[in-house]
Amino acid sequence: MPELPEVETTRRGLAPHVEGRRVADVVLRRPDLRWPIPREVVELLPGQRVDAVRRRAKYLLLDTQAGSALLHLGMSGSLRVLPPGTPVGTHDHVDLGLLGPRGMRRVLRFNDPRRFGCLLWQAPGEVHPLLRGLGPEPLSDAFDGDYLFARSRGRKAPVKAFLMDQRIVVGVGNIYVAEALFAAGISPLRAAGRVSRERYAALAEAVKAILASAIVRGGTTLRDFIAPDGAPGYFEQELAAYGRGGEPCPRCGRPLREAAVAQRATVWCGHCQR
Repeated sequence: MPELPEVETTRRGLAPHVEGRRVADVVLRRPDLRWPIPREVVELLPGQRVDAVRRRAKYLLLDTQAGSALLHLGMSGSLRVLPPGTPVGTHDHVDLGLLGPRGMRRVLRFNDPRRFGCLLWQAPGEVHPLLRGLGPEPLSDAFDGDYLFARSRGRKAPVKAFLMDQRIVVGVGNIYVAEALFAAGISPLRAAGRVSRERYAALAEAVKAILASAIVRGGTTLRDFIAPDGAPGYFEQELAAYGRGGEPCPRCGRPLREAAVAQRATVWCGHCQR
């Protein structure tokens, strides 16, 4: 599933082509994706100008005065800005016609082979139920070691599960949790409540640095992820732990361990991570 850097890469790629454009029409080739597509998307979005393309966690929001289209890429979704008349593929489920300066038209196309993505609606001044209760953004000032230390007190769950809880911090999925824990030298098996304030400070900094680096490089190359310009991400070349079970640790050379933690494949170094 695309993680925060992939979604942020998509947002940055879309924004110059979508912001300030007016939605000329909406074409739904099916009535649902993961959930039914609300009627407001067809009834309220046409004619509206897209004022901003925002990201909250792994969701994208296209803001207009009438409300916001709320999109999630799911496991295999992608958004592409295309010329009008581009042939429609089997899994091209939604088109938003965009009208730009001097009548220039473009199509924002949502492709989703597995249909685990979504297209929903958020009314002005409201917060969609899917966005309620979410933790802070990991690249924001609200996310730091003191915050993690305070939220972790008394928790017996593994620190990996704690960090992947969207109520604690949003968008830090399996890949980047593995990399951050390796960088900070913290075992994913350690109870969240038994990590010190100092080690949480190192972990928060590792999360920020790794996510920022991945965004610069266009995200991680996953089998189903393609950026809006068609270019894959390149962060995968630099992964130290994720997907490398049994291979030598980049630091000590010992074989990296692998097990299921929080029902997710987990790789770590039993020597370097404590």
